[in-house]
Amino acid sequence: MPKIPEELINRIRSAVNIADVIGQDVQLQKQGKNLVGHCPFHQDNTPSFSVNPEKQFFYCFSCHRSGNVFSFLQQYHHLSFPEAVEEVAKFANFQLPQEYQGHPQATPANPEQAQLLKIHAEATKLYHHVLVNTPAGKLALQYLTQRGMTVDLINQFELGYAPDLGADKQILHEYAQKAGFDYQLLRKSGLFVERHDGQLRDRFHGRVMYPIKDSHGQVIAFSGRIFGKKASANTPKYLNSPETDIFNKRRTLFNLNLAREAAREVGHLTLFEGFMDVISAYGAGVKTGIASMGTSFTSEQVQIIARQVKQLNIAYDGDEAGQAAIDRALKLVEDTAPNLNLRVVQLPAGLDPDEYVQKYGAIKFQDYMEHREETPVDFRLSYLRNGLNLKKQSDLIAYLKAALQVIRVIPDPLGQSVYLKKLATEFGLDQGSLERQLAELPQPQVVTPPPIEDNGEIPHGFDPPPAPEKVIISNQPPVTQPLSKTDRAAQILLKYYCSDQDIRYQLDARLEFRFPQASYQHLYEVIKDYFSDQEKFDVAAVMDRLEPAAQTLLGQVEKQLVNEEEKQQVVKDCLFVLDQEFPLAQKIEETQAAINEASMIGDTDQLVRLTTELVQLYQRQQSMKTEEIN
Repeated sequence: MPKIPEELINRIRSAVNIADVIGQDVQLQKQGKNLVGHCPFHQDNTPSFSVNPEKQFFYCFSCHRSGNVFSFLQQYHHLSFPEAVEEVAKFANFQLPQEYQGHPQATPANPEQAQLLKIHAEATKLYHHVLVNTPAGKLALQYLTQRGMTVDLINQFELGYAPDLGADKQILHEYAQKAGFDYQLLRKSGLFVERHDGQLRDRFHGRVMYPIKDSHGQVIAFSGRIFGKKASANTPKYLNSPETDIFNKRRTLFNLNLAREAAREVGHLTLFEGFMDVISAYGAGVKTGIASMGTSFTSEQVQIIARQVKQLNIAYDGDEAGQAAIDRALKLVEDTAPNLNLRVVQLPAGLDPDEYVQKYGAIKFQDYMEHREETPVDFRLSYLRNGLNLKKQSDLIAYLKAALQVIRVIPDPLGQSVYLKKLATEFGLDQGSLERQLAELPQPQVVTPPPIEDNGEIPHGFDPPPAPEKVIISNQPPVTQPLSKTDRAAQILLKYYCSDQDIRYQLDARLEFRFPQASYQHLYEVIKDYFSDQEKFDVAAVMDRLEPAAQTLLGQVEKQLVNEEEKQQVVKDCLFVLDQEFPLAQKIEETQAAINEASMIGDTDQLVRLTTELVQLYQRQQSMKTEEIN
């Protein structure tokens, strides 16, 4: 397939507002010139993710991830660059020529992650084939159909079966070996268990397989459910994949890839307890269902939900355990995302969503889910009654005291009055007396995180962590190191270079000039090449020429504050710092080469002398990095 021309790439990028594209995945709010929200690439309690619509790039002040509209789709959805271009073209209703369409399935920039996704995709096909097309999957297929799973649902969710064929038959491992997958890759995939002798064995045996997918619909893990006679007290009902480079259970929600499409129409997601609940609800027409991994619901998952929707419905079982789980989930959401609206849907005790659908059918389930919503306050006032005999005066007084504690957190006085009236009416009490008791309670302290005031530079009141030298794209935030003197000098100098033609001419005229850091030298050369046929700097266009780590570096450069009035003196100071550092970096490199040579020929005396010299050079370099630029 031919390479997409740069001129066409620029037209497609310019045809969209980057905030509109990112806004599909991240809730953004206007702050100054920019838009801000919670960063989707790391756990972000205070919004630190900034999108600049004018310059068409994003930047996180916390983890320092940066890029343009294409790189956002690449990093967040694991797309290849051509596929990201194709997605943006679709979003803009831009007719991409036929010869540039139909790129293969998303391929992340990290080759190992691409291979991990590939082995999971192959495993999904194998398990699904065993379930629906082979005698080995017959009992598993019967189990699923007896639980109301239709052929369409089984195909939609790509359900499968990992057969138990005995210790000598490792169906997935044999399949992966024939397909040519590397041994080390298989070890890291989470699909196998390594024995003491290094041999790999299939992790899943005799289980119905539920593929776990990322937000783009790619399989990143599995959950296997035991069934039938094989289920026992000593065998876990569900066995999940361990965490890998592509799977973080705290940041993964089952069915989010499909549910968020439906959520855009109805405005909410629905949290169920289990995978079967989600699938049954989907088959019954409630397509907003998601579930956490196992029984744990995490703050990271809450943040992901808050980026997608403004309301979350919690639909757990109506029994005692389900109510306790609802209470825990409400507290977690209120602590993590206080602006997320909450509703509770309690199913009748003894029935989970899967069982309700089977017993009453899809229409009644839809009706129940739509009309049985209640507020968190309604739920808690009901939940507080558990275990109490309200005909006993002591239990009634205890309940009323607890109920007032619930009502006092309602921010709206009118809402408080409504619930006080309900209590007064139900128990024959004087509403005025309840109001006086409520007024005597200490008011809850509401802690509101300081908003980010983003005018295109550093947010007011937000002290971002220092920038990293290198960023590795993964599900985890990058580890940052203190911003050194030379890093700061290099970033300020590049900022001037991008924005000021006179500084550009001045720096290019220094024929012997080089940045001592390879990452900055590379960035400088790319920007210099860009200016060879362009007059105006376009940060989004330059990012198309860079790898993710270099995109992050350019994002940091763009966010640097520079002094326009004294720029010549600042540039002179920066050059002085870099001119000092470069010879030292060269000397370190030469000394390291000499040490290697002395080691190879066995010259012990020379090795000791050079090692001492290298330590001294590193000490000089470190002392320079700890100083500050005035």
